[in-house]
Order: sequence, then C-alpha cells, then structure tokens
Amino acid sequence: MSEIKDIPRFTLQPIGFIHSPYLQKFAVPRQSGLAPSVLSKITFIPPYCDPEAFKGLKGFSHIHLLFIFDKAPYSEFKPTVRPPRLGGNKRVGVFASRSPFRPSRIGLSVVKLETVGEEDGRAYLEVSGADLVDGTPIIDIKPYIPFVDAHPEAKGGFASEPPEIKEVVFLPEICGLLNVFTEKERQAVTEILAQDPRPAYKDKKEDGKLYKVAFNGYDIAFKAEENKIIVCDLIKLSK
Repeated sequence: MSEIKDIPRFTLQPIGFIHSPYLQKFAVPRQSGLAPSVLSKITFIPPYCDPEAFKGLKGFSHIHLLFIFDKAPYSEFKPTVRPPRLGGNKRVGVFASRSPFRPSRIGLSVVKLETVGEEDGRAYLEVSGADLVDGTPIIDIKPYIPFVDAHPEAKGGFASEPPEIKEVVFLPEICGLLNVFTEKERQAVTEILAQDPRPAYKDKKEDGKLYKVAFNGYDIAFKAEENKIIVCDLIKLSK
C-alpha cells in the first residue's frame, strides 16, 4: 500500500443545531437512548432548511445524528482515554471508545424521530433520546436502516451491558415544585438521574455531596446514596 504524501484537509460546517434540555455537559446520558423521554428539536440553517431535503424521512423511525463535540476541549492527540464505563481509572485506545476527546471531534448518535415539521418555510425535526448538550452543531443526518444497521449478534466489548439504574426518590417537600415540568419532562428527569450522573469513580458510593443538574431552565439538586438518588431541591436558573 502506497503512503499518502499529501494529506487532504476538510472543512466541516454545521447544517443546524440541536435544542435540548441539557444546559451543560454534566448529567447528559453517556449514550443516546438511555433517557428516551427527553425531547429535543433540531433546526437548520439555509440552505439546509429546505423542506425538500427531508422528503421521505418520515418513513424512518430512527435517524443517525452526526455532530461536533464543540464543548470538549481538544488541543493535541492522545491515544488513550478513560471511559466512564470502566470507572474512569482504566485506559483504552481512543478509537475503542466513544469519548468526545478524539481527533475529529465528530460524534454519532441514534435517536428516535418523532416529527418532521416545517415552520415559516424551514424544516425542523423533533427527536427523543438524544444525548447532546443544547446548541450542539449538527453536521449531517442519515436514516437508520434496520437490516444494515442492527446487528443482534454484535459484541459490545467493555460496554456489553446497559448501565446500572438506581431508584430516584423525590423528597415530599419538593413534589409540588415539579409541577413546572410536564409529565414527559418529569419522566425525563427520573431517567437522567437514575443513571447516577456523578463522576464515574463515585458510582455506588455515598459521598454526602449536593450535586446540581441544569435541566430545562432549572437546577435539580440531588444527593446519592448507595442504591438511590435523592432529589432535594429545584431552583430556577437566572437568565
């Protein structure tokens, strides 16, 4: 095989942006589909917002999102990373992971397509189960095709099993505050917290610290016990 002497360079630009309830990286599910009740909206910039570009997409139940990890700092190539699935202490090759700290900074997620819509002549998509921070740039969309994309016999390496799910308990005194959320949003909050969004090395440990998750305009404060997540308070974020 001949060596490539002139390495080509490519410039990617967004075709649109996702609008999700995740206002920061903390507590975003570590994979798509783990919080299926989370709804997000994808809007597109000209000329990619032309509704004709989405003709036929309604026939698909799921889509691939290709996006840029724009919130992940990256300055130089590092061949290994510490996946949360391995407790954040063991290293694997970056190309054996889905870490955002990768040379291309390109991410890939499969989400459920809820709506293909149009507003003022511009197309938009509503999806569920996305694991992207609000404002993440989308660089491409491809339909998910079951007979080529689904492989039931596939091996999952060190991520063969879904993450452990913890019980989420809301203190009685804050149950009334949760009325600011729709039923779907309350379910989404439960799905997010059930995965224990704390740093991986603290999984299964009770540390007594109060954590806050920024979700849809509110800080959701919680503490972790060995098998439970205790939601303690709900605080509206200032604009």
